[in-house]
This record gives sequence, structure tokens and C-alpha cells, in this order.
Amino acid sequence: MQLTSLFATVALSFVSIVSGAAVLPRSAKDVFVPTIYTPNADSVWVMGTNATVTWETSNAPVNISNGASVYLKGYGTLVKGFSLRDGNVTVEVPLLLSTVFNKDEKHQIILFGDSGNESANFTIKFDSSVYLDKAKLPADLGKSN
Repeated sequence: MQLTSLFATVALSFVSIVSGAAVLPRSAKDVFVPTIYTPNADSVWVMGTNATVTWETSNAPVNISNGASVYLKGYGTLVKGFSLRDGNVTVEVPLLLSTVFNKDEKHQIILFGDSGNESANFTIKFDSSVYLDKAKLPADLGKSN
């Protein structure tokens, strides 16, 4: 076992010397870590409605390397494929059954791009009227024959 390790070390050393390849430093990549303005600790989102995520863009680099997305912890991706240079994106607040039954549950979003930035904890609430307004009832419902 020790002989195998020694052999591997010598072989790799030999290959690196013979190849003459210099190890070059990786080029610096632009990393954008914007401050998330909203949602914040005072934010209250309502399930079934649209909400806006906003972030600081004044120091955005020229090259932002990755596609952007907003992820709701404990749920998943809310939206993706927008530009981080926009400074905002609208998301649809999903129905979260855990929050329907636990009104004190707190949430966070993560803004992904070059890095993942977490928002402050914020509230998402359930309002049954939002879903009643969206319900599509048959036109003849309630009519007697």
C-alpha cells in the first residue's frame, strides 16, 4: 500500500516536470453580492398574490456570470431567468400549507446569481378571500332546474 502511494507520487511529479506546463492562476471572476431590500423583516406577503423582490444594483459588475433566480427556503424556486441588473423581480407567492397551519412561521428568500444572498426573515400569510376571488365557478352553479 505504501509502495503504491510512493509510486503514484513519483509518477505524478515526473509527469508535471516533463510536461513543463505552468499552473496559471484562475482569472478573477466578477462576484455580485447585492443587498436585498425587500422582502425585509417588516414585509408581509400574501399567498396567491404577487410580491416584488428588490435588491441594490449600484455596484453591479460588468460581467455577471450566472443566471438569476429567487428561491423560497422550504419551498423552491419562485422565478428564474431575469437580469440581476434590473434590481427587482415579481414573484407569485405560493400556497404554503405549513404556514396556513402555523401563522408564526418565518420565511426567507435567496437571490441567486453569482452568489446566494439571503433576505431577512419575513412573514407570509394566508387570506382565504384571495383564493375565493380566484375560484372559477360554473356559470350555472346555484341555479335550480
